Amino acid sequence: MALMHVKYQSMALYGLNISVEVILPQGEVPPRGHRTVWLLHGMSDNETMWQRRTSIERYADAHNVAVVMPAVQLSCYADMAHGYPFYTFVTEELPRVMREFFPLSSAREDNYVVGLSMGGEGACKIGLSKPENYSVIGCLSAGAYNHEPRDVSNPDPNNAYSMWEFNRFDGIAVEGTPRDCFGNAKKILDENKPIPRIFHAIGADDFLLESAYKTRAFFESIDGNPFDYHFEEHPGAHTWDFWDLHIQRFLDYVDCLGEFAK
Repeated sequence: MALMHVKYQSMALYGLNISVEVILPQGEVPPRGHRTVWLLHGMSDNETMWQRRTSIERYADAHNVAVVMPAVQLSCYADMAHGYPFYTFVTEELPRVMREFFPLSSAREDNYVVGLSMGGEGACKIGLSKPENYSVIGCLSAGAYNHEPRDVSNPDPNNAYSMWEFNRFDGIAVEGTPRDCFGNAKKILDENKPIPRIFHAIGADDFLLESAYKTRAFFESIDGNPFDYHFEEHPGAHTWDFWDLHIQRFLDYVDCLGEFAK
């Protein structure tokens, strides 16, 4: 495997020089290009954290996939109300530019989006709003909504969470937007769009467990389980020990290995 540290000028982000970590299989390139995992970081992380805290390169090698890990700051993978349009960056510019740089497949069946915490919520947002682009979604230690919308009519500059919510969304309605995960899931079914599979895992001591349960209840309420929704709750908390194990579980799910092939 090759590891590349990519820095390029993003036109989607108004000329900001952005950092992306890329793991690429070596050897013969498949006819369509390499299968690709779009791996999203959490709130306090950046593009390097998956590489620093897990053995993602070894796991990618075992599954023969490329991995793309972009930096998105504290955006929640949104087009921010007061900030950069990171949703547009991740869903439109990043795939195009990475495929210009590297032999990555553009086929839907070869592309998978997964993340932890803020990145898990982001993976749900991205995969359910762009189902034509991703065949599998992975949500680790998160829910489709990590918290209920907060009142930001009077943001407190001394409260980091208040300012974070204000900068990202500033009261913008959820319905009909990429953030509307449940609405977009219903839209996929109503409009006969391609249906992504969903792998969802969280630790029993995770502070986002209630959000995960709400997401599980929604998908398990759909007759026939069209999303092939798979939920796991294991011992653990909001930690890298949990994520290191469950990114492996996600890749097995993608490839239908082990128990997932039964």
